[in-house]
Amino acid sequence: MSAINRDPKIVVIGAGFAGLTAASHLTKHGYLNVTILEAMDRPGGRVHTTKPFGENVIDLGANWIHGQDGNPIFIMAKEHGLLAENDSCSTMCLPGAVTPKDYFFHQNGKLFDSDEVEHVCQVFDNLMSKAFNEELGPKYKETSLGDYLDEEFSASELISIEGAKMVFEWCKRVECTDEACSSLYEFSVSQLRLYTALEGGFFNSLGPGGYQAILDILLKSLPLGVLVCSTPVKFIKWNLNQGTSPPGEMYPVKVICDNDEELEADHAIVTVPLGYLQEKATEMFYPPLPDWKIRAINRLGFGTVSKIFLEFEKTFWPVDCSGIQLVWEQGHEDKDMYMSMLDGDSWKDTWYKKICGFDTVARHPNVLCGWITGKEAEYMEILDDNIVGETCTRLLRLFTNWDVSNPVRVVRSLWKENPYVRGSYTYIPVGVDAQKEQEALAEPLPSVSCNSTNKPLQVLFAGEATHVNYYTTTHGAYLSGEREAQRIINYYKKSPVSSVGK
Repeated sequence: MSAINRDPKIVVIGAGFAGLTAASHLTKHGYLNVTILEAMDRPGGRVHTTKPFGENVIDLGANWIHGQDGNPIFIMAKEHGLLAENDSCSTMCLPGAVTPKDYFFHQNGKLFDSDEVEHVCQVFDNLMSKAFNEELGPKYKETSLGDYLDEEFSASELISIEGAKMVFEWCKRVECTDEACSSLYEFSVSQLRLYTALEGGFFNSLGPGGYQAILDILLKSLPLGVLVCSTPVKFIKWNLNQGTSPPGEMYPVKVICDNDEELEADHAIVTVPLGYLQEKATEMFYPPLPDWKIRAINRLGFGTVSKIFLEFEKTFWPVDCSGIQLVWEQGHEDKDMYMSMLDGDSWKDTWYKKICGFDTVARHPNVLCGWITGKEAEYMEILDDNIVGETCTRLLRLFTNWDVSNPVRVVRSLWKENPYVRGSYTYIPVGVDAQKEQEALAEPLPSVSCNSTNKPLQVLFAGEATHVNYYTTTHGAYLSGEREAQRIINYYKKSPVSSVGK
């Protein structure tokens, strides 16, 4: 491990996409006195590629590329040959090739007709597209996404189709996973229009290196010794008095690590997850962050999305099966169930109802991956591996009536339990002005425009939560890190560059 540079001028806190991009952008522009402090024993943040099932990787964290056109993550992956699209496309297009499909099962073991499911899902997608792309009107200004979807469903022809309501509720459960919220009744429908979906659609077919291969591009761009892992930050002192010491002996920022190492700097770029800030911001900064900054941190939502990987000795699903989807008579996405969950802990007895289904996993023929979100995901994380594995196996047997053996291994993501993350990604609660709060979260301290005699840009903020249009995504994190690095570069274009060691 590299020793800490004891005289850094720019300290980046966090080595996820935002932090690595900020450091890479700075060093490429000649700002070489940069140190990245990462609390965990590995870089990557919410990207975590690992090999628990042999030689092939799985991604416990990010595994989607959200759109292609103008997406720096997609561009990097494509330029470096990290996509598996050619392999998957060529297989799918061969004459006589089997086209994978999702199997939708009712809890009584009945298999839903695929055309009926597709029809319901298409109606749901149309409603979501409308919410993303159109002004829904003033009546939806303070309305949840769940209430909007319920109202539209009740007014559609689906209301009279047997089984349509249950499949529609499954769609809502999947949307909870996309939005990282416990319930769509907590998520603002009016704020969806701020999110910008890049053209090209979702893309999750990365090559054998997984998301780590994309991270490695950034890591290789950094000078040796810039990254220091296993070094949590305890305090960030800023606005220190610069008039009491000779030039060069006092900096406006001091970063104090858990091991009591102290790093003086001109600038600190804070890229830690929003969930960590929500837990630590009031004690992490001195002087305390201004009220408007704390308000932004606390008003934005930060939810948990967890994966449950199950390895079996052999497959028990058909060769054309890409996923086993679970459709309940009444699941946790139902509004009556949601309202009952607000009081008491009885929902913990049926936490598994939030599992959307189990998908097949690329390059792992004997592995399925279950998805779960919200409070139920947080509860799942504190359970024993055996309990989770047994519960998932029971669900698969109940829904499919297939001969399902016990898994030989269970591997789970634990993002809520991770003390340096505390969740997965950002969502916008009902009643929150997303643009206002995200711009406040991204505002540096002090700003360049403020009327202060102290040095500006002492503490800067990056990460997916700070990007109004691309929150929740890796490219949002990437662009936010580039944004804050460029903010520093632009400042020194108007100032003597020698003060940052360029």
